[in-house]
Amino acid sequence: MPPTHILGISAFYHDSAACLVRDGVIVAAAQEERFTRVKGDERFPANAAAFCLERGGIGIGELAAVAFYDKPLLKLDRLLETYLWLAPRGLRSFLKAGPLWGHSRLFLEREIRQGLGGYQGKLLWCEHHESHAASAFFPSPFRESAILTIDGVGEWATASIGIGRGRTLELTHELHWPDSLGLLYSAFTYHAGFRVNSGEYKLMGLAPYGEPRYVSVIRDHLMDLREDGSFTLDQRYFDYLGGLTMTNDAFSALFDGPPRAPESPLTQREMDLARSVQEVTEEVVMRMARHARHTTGLDSLCLAGGVALNAVANGRLLRERVVDHLWIQPAAGDAGGALGAALLAWHRWFKGERTVNEPDDGMRGALLGPEFTAQQVEEALVAEGARYERLDGDGVARRAAELLAQGKVVGWFSGAMEFGPRALGGRSILADARDPRMQATLNLKIKFREGFRPFAPSVLAERASEYFVLPPGVESPYMLLVLPVQPRRRVTPEVATASTAGSAQTGGGATAAAARRWGIDRLNEPRSDIPAVTHLDHSARVQTVSAERSPGLYSVLRAFAEITGCAVLVNTSFNVRGEPVVCTPADAYACMMRTNLDYLAIPPFLVERAAQPTLSEERWRQAIPLD
Repeated sequence: MPPTHILGISAFYHDSAACLVRDGVIVAAAQEERFTRVKGDERFPANAAAFCLERGGIGIGELAAVAFYDKPLLKLDRLLETYLWLAPRGLRSFLKAGPLWGHSRLFLEREIRQGLGGYQGKLLWCEHHESHAASAFFPSPFRESAILTIDGVGEWATASIGIGRGRTLELTHELHWPDSLGLLYSAFTYHAGFRVNSGEYKLMGLAPYGEPRYVSVIRDHLMDLREDGSFTLDQRYFDYLGGLTMTNDAFSALFDGPPRAPESPLTQREMDLARSVQEVTEEVVMRMARHARHTTGLDSLCLAGGVALNAVANGRLLRERVVDHLWIQPAAGDAGGALGAALLAWHRWFKGERTVNEPDDGMRGALLGPEFTAQQVEEALVAEGARYERLDGDGVARRAAELLAQGKVVGWFSGAMEFGPRALGGRSILADARDPRMQATLNLKIKFREGFRPFAPSVLAERASEYFVLPPGVESPYMLLVLPVQPRRRVTPEVATASTAGSAQTGGGATAAAARRWGIDRLNEPRSDIPAVTHLDHSARVQTVSAERSPGLYSVLRAFAEITGCAVLVNTSFNVRGEPVVCTPADAYACMMRTNLDYLAIPPFLVERAAQPTLSEERWRQAIPLD
C-alpha cells in the first residue's frame, strides 16, 4: 500500500508555514518568512509548501489531503459578533478587517488550491486549538497526557485543556474570547512600546529588571482570576475588541501613563510592567496546569500555543512540580499549527496509527527545514565572490571552537534549518559564554537590538547539571525552559552607585536616561562564571545539546570544552533585528557582511569576514531594518 502524505498549512494571520507528514511521521516543516525574508510573513506559504513536497519527493497530486489549521468561518463568526456587539464603536476596526475577508479570507479554499498550483484533492479544516493540541501531543514522547494550549485567540477559544491517548485527542475545557492570557500579555507588550506578536520575547527578557509593583493592580482591576486558571478580563481597560490598539486611556491611567513610544528610552515603569504581567502570567499558567492535571488524572503535560513559548513559566511548572513530565512543542505558535493540522488529519480522518519512541519525541530535533550539500554551499559562496577555506571532517567544528575560545563571534550554519523561533544549532550565532561583555557586544554590534535582551546557553547534555539546576531526568533540547544557574557558579555583583540605582528604582521620578543607564550598567555586571548567558535573576533559557539531535553544534561544543574546560556557548539565532533567521548560504553570507560577525562556519567551509573583498562588503552594507 502506498504511503499516505498529508500537507499541513497555516496562513493568513501571522507566521504562515507548511508541514509534510508521511504515515504520521514528520518529513519536513518550514515557515514562509525564511524564504521570502519578510518577518512573520502571513501570506500563503507557497515556498514552504514547495520545499516540503520537494523534500518528500512527491508532487501535489500525490497528496492524500491538505489540512488547514483553522476554521475560517468560525473565526468570521466571532469577528462579526464582536463588531455587532460593539457597534458603532468597532466601525474603524471593521473597516480595516472587512476588506481582508472580502478579498481572500472568505474564499480560503480557492486561495489554498490556487496557492498549491491548482490542487484538486481533499481539503480538511481543523479547529485552531485542536491544531495546537495535536502539535503538542502527537509528537510528544507520551502514550497518554494532559494537554494545555494557550494563545491570543483561535476561532473563539483562547485556551483549552484536553487529553491525548494513543492516536486520539479530545479537548474537554475551553476559555473563550475576549478573555485571553495571550492578549493580556500582548497588551502589556504594546504598552511597553514593543510590537505585538513579535515583542513578547522582549517583555519576558525585560521582566527581571523590574519590580512586581503592578501585580495587585492587574489582579484588582484587569482580571477576575479563578482557582482553575480561568478568568474574566475587564474590557473597559482594553481596546483590542473594536479599536486599533491594545490598550486605552483607562489602562494608561492605571499604569502611570500612555504607551511608551517605540524606540524611545526604556524607563523603570516599563521594567515594572514587564515584571508584573510576567508574574501574573506565570500564576495563570500554573493554575491552568494544575487544573489540567486534576481533571485528567495524568502527571504528564503537553503544551502549545504562543504562551507556551514563555520559557520562564515553563521552567516554573517543572521547578514547582506542578506536573511530573512536561513536553512543549518547539514551534508552539501559529507556525506549529501546520504541523498539528497534518498530524490531526492522519490520526483522526485517516485513522492512522501512532508510534511513540519513548523517551524521544517525534520532532527530530526540530531540524526539519532546508539543508544544503557541500557543492551547493560552495556554489553560493563563489556566486557571492567570497574568499573561503575548506576544512573536511570535523575541521570546521574544531576551528570554530578555537576561534570562539579566542573571543571571536561565529555564525554557525550546519545541516537542516530549525522549525520554530529558536536557534538550535542549524542557524546559530555562537560566542564565548565566559566573556562578561559578550551580551552587550552581541546585542549592540551583531544583532542590532536592545542591550538588555538576554542570550541563551547551549550546553553539552551530559554536563548540563554542572551549570544549571535541572530536575532529575529533565532535558531542554528546544530552549523552552528557563532554569537557575547552579548556585556554586554564581557571583554576587558589586552594587552600582547608590545614586544611579536609587534613581532607577524610584519609578515615575526617575528620568528615562537614568533608568536606561541603570539597566545597561546592571547588564554588564558579572553574575556567574558564564556571565554572557546568566540573566539578572541568575537564570538562563537552556538548550541541552546531544549528538543525536544536533550533531554539528554538539561537535563544536565538545571541541570548545576540550580547549577551555567550559561546556557552554552563547547560542542566538542567525539573523539581525527585524529579519527572519537565515535560510540559505547566501542569506548567511549577507548577514555576516552586514554585521560585525568575525567568521561564518558553514561546513565544510570557513569564511573570515576580514578577508572578504571590499566590493562584496560594500554590496552588503545597508541599513538594518527595525521591527
